[in-house]
Parts: sequence; structure tokens; C-alpha cells
Amino acid sequence: MSLRTLDTLGDLAGKRVIVRCDLNVPLKDGQITDDGRVRASLPTLRALIEQGAKVVVISHLGRPKGEPNPEFSLAPAAARLGELLGQDVLLAEDTVGDSARAAVDSLTDGRVVVLENLRFNAGETSKDEAERKAFADQLAAFGDAYVSDGFGVVHRKQASVYELAQALPSAAGLLVANEVAKLGKVVTDPDTPFTVVLGGSKVSDKLGVIENLLPRVNRLVIGGGMLFTFLAAQGHKIGKSLLEADQVDTVRGYITEAQERGVELLLPTDIVVAEAFAADAAHEVVPATDIESSSFGETGIGLDIGPECAKAYAAAIRSSKTVFWNGPMGVFEFANFANGTQSVAQALTEVDGLSVVGGGDSAAAVRTLGFADDEFGHVSTGGGASLELIEGKKLPGLEVLGW
Repeated sequence: MSLRTLDTLGDLAGKRVIVRCDLNVPLKDGQITDDGRVRASLPTLRALIEQGAKVVVISHLGRPKGEPNPEFSLAPAAARLGELLGQDVLLAEDTVGDSARAAVDSLTDGRVVVLENLRFNAGETSKDEAERKAFADQLAAFGDAYVSDGFGVVHRKQASVYELAQALPSAAGLLVANEVAKLGKVVTDPDTPFTVVLGGSKVSDKLGVIENLLPRVNRLVIGGGMLFTFLAAQGHKIGKSLLEADQVDTVRGYITEAQERGVELLLPTDIVVAEAFAADAAHEVVPATDIESSSFGETGIGLDIGPECAKAYAAAIRSSKTVFWNGPMGVFEFANFANGTQSVAQALTEVDGLSVVGGGDSAAAVRTLGFADDEFGHVSTGGGASLELIEGKKLPGLEVLGW
């Protein structure tokens, strides 16, 4: 089976098309701090507008716990969407009530309305299939076709992702189709050398990725908080650095498997150790094998890979033809501990091949550090979804579209 795409829906002129976008943007004091997800929704919406469809955008934002909460209103996202599309975009005051019905009824060809936060209705995320289906049927009444374009939620069996796709003629939008194509190539047909770079705080979050990709990669590069569990598995002392003690044996097994498979496992040679977890904490560079040799002794905490390690990782990345990266190399939110992540991101922009940034914290990091999405081969819009796809898991929101 292959993923159903927009062209399978035929001529959509004059038809009401419900588009599940991911407008779950970060907000501060009611203002959007990163509009990347809004921008990512534009190609599909513009394609439908050009066809003359009547577009009904649905999305969630945050975790409002199944009831209306002004703090999680889609108003800022709808306003930004209107600015980017160059048209007035009406926001309904509810999801399936009188306001939503009036908004949809007012639609003319080529115009867009946004329904209020899906998660204001408990049926969206309910574990009860009947409750989800009831909510999906209410949404389906607003449309003639459904387009799934919120990649960040396709790993969830939620009403707007799964049951709604069953209730109407459905297809993947351009964003979801592109995500599947790029991430699918990483898993099934990567050009070599193929390097996977993993960071972030926890090894346990990346176990599935390591298991699925170890048989396929040429290099596995480890950074972030998870690196200290690898160092502990090798018998090194790590001070007060982050450690998942219950994963040490598992990691030791991965180290052995990498050796047996001829996979080059890159671990840090030096570490930036700090006196405390703080932006302005005193810090120094020490060998990765002797973290407690810092002047902070047993209380030092590793917050970034060291400069020599950063250079080595960057060189390994640049010499690859396919690179998948998920997880920062250090606490990039603090300028003193952002060098490792900066170096890795820069190297990804210089890959002669396909470089993929795996959503979530990695996507946030590259933007925070001043990189543009188009400097990379692909920046995923879904952290959890991209990881699960890379792990080889079945994603409900893609299965329902024929994938």
C-alpha cells in the first residue's frame, strides 16, 4: 500500500476540505515565539486555495485537558496564518458548536477558517474509541474531504488524526507526504556513509532508534545527556552528570553490538563540565574519561561535548552522504554550553547528500542558534512522530492513509 496523496482526492473546487494542521506553536505572553509550524502548513493550504476549495483548518495547541481554556486558544496561530496567506482568516469560537457551524457555512471558494483548539473537546484525545468517533463524526459534518497535514500528531490515535480520516475521503497533505518520503529514505534507502547523531537527555528515549538503525548505519554519534550513560557503561566516573542507571547494561550491549557489526561508535573525547546546572555556572573542559578531574570533583556536571569532540563529530558528519540527527549535544539554551550543538548543526548544513533534523528539540535548537530550515535537507516538524517512524513503528495516522 502507498500513501494516498492530494491528487487522489480529485477536483476539490467548491468543496469543503478539512485540513488537520499542526499549529501547536510555542507562545510567550500570548505571542508566537516560533512560527515554523504555521509556515510548514502553507504549501498544502495554498494548493487547496488555488484549486478553489473551501478550507477548514483544525489543530490542537498545548494540553487544555478537554475543556475550553483561553490560554490555549488558537487565536495567535490563526492571526499569523492569515498574515502569511494574505487573507482574513476567521477563527471560530468553538470546535463543533454554533460558532464553528456558522464559520464553515460562511466559507466561499478559496477562503480559510480555523476552528478553535480541538483539545477543548474531550473526544479528541479520549481513550474511548466510541467517544473519539462521535467527535470525529461531528467534525466530518463540516467537510467533503479530509487532508492530514499535521505530521507531529500522526503517531497518535486521536479523533482528528485517525477516526476523521475514516469518516471522509482522505489523503496526506504535502507536508506529511514530504516527511514520509524523506524519513522513509533514511530508514529504507540511505546513501552511504550513513551517520546517525543522537543526543538529548535520555538514552531511554532513543532505544528504539538505536535498535532499528544499528544494523543499517555506518556511524553512530552520541552526545547530550545520554552520553554519560554510555561513559558509565564503559566504567568511567561521571560526577553528578545525568545518568540512567537502569540503562547501563542495555547501553553496554549496544556498544558490543556496534563493535560486532563494524559500526563506528563515536563517543566524546572531552566534556564541558560545570559547577552547577546554570547559564552562568563556572565551567572547564576535561577529558571524557576523567570527568571528576575537574576542579569541581565529584560534584561537577557535564553540560556539553568538548571542543575537540565537536570538531571530530563535525568532520564525521561532513564526510557522510546521509545524516539523521535527533537531540542536542548539550544544554544549547545556555550560550556557554551551546558549542557542541552549534558545531553539529553547522556540519549538517555542509553535508553533500541528505541531512535530516529530527524535529522536537533538534528543530528548536537549529532555529534558536540562528539556522534557517532551508539550510538542511529536511527539518522534521514532528519530534515524537519522526522518532517512531525511524524506529520502524506503525503510525496510526499514516496507516489510515494507506501507508
